[in-house]
Amino acid sequence: MALTISTSNSNGAVVVHCTGEIDVSTASQLRDAVQQVILGGSRSVAIDMTGVSFMDSTGLGVVVGRLKTLRREGGTLTIAATADRVRRVFEITGLDKVFVLYRDPADAARAAAETTG
Repeated sequence: MALTISTSNSNGAVVVHCTGEIDVSTASQLRDAVQQVILGGSRSVAIDMTGVSFMDSTGLGVVVGRLKTLRREGGTLTIAATADRVRRVFEITGLDKVFVLYRDPADAARAAAETTG
């Protein structure tokens, strides 16, 4: 399945909306999209994965890499995800201790803005 990405502004953060699957063949799209947001000056970023049905370790690596980039810049990255398969990837790797997983993208955006601002 393909990955579709768009961005919007919500609650003081940029939200990167993803729909589809994030895997070895699509993870670079996510990396590039979030990197563009960061290069555009945003330091409060939320990734909306509520439309993502599957994510593998490649996608997880992209998310962790963008978090590191944002932290170096004084920013923050939050995640919204509802699919059990996606949430489980964070849980089994222990990254649910690094990221608070929100179910609502607006809540994730608000948390990103509050943490950064």
